[in-house]
Amino acid sequence: MRKALAVKYDSRYPAPFVLAKGHGELAERIIRTAEQHGVPVEKRGSLAETLYEIEIGELVPEEFYRVLAELLVFVGWIDDDLGD
Repeated sequence: MRKALAVKYDSRYPAPFVLAKGHGELAERIIRTAEQHGVPVEKRGSLAETLYEIEIGELVPEEFYRVLAELLVFVGWIDDDLGD
């Protein structure tokens, strides 16, 4: 069954947090909503599986920062050449 989650970063918090998550039809709605609002969607199921254990509203634990950084580079939200 397909799973999806939305992660948000807000500078008022020390880490990104899980904004929404779901499986099946709810996952499809999360994906459609993101696409409708121009939010990049990463469709690797393994990434959703990795982060899915985090509850809605919880901060993403430090051990997942690398996965999130790779995702942000992939969708172009941060420059992968941090030396500039």
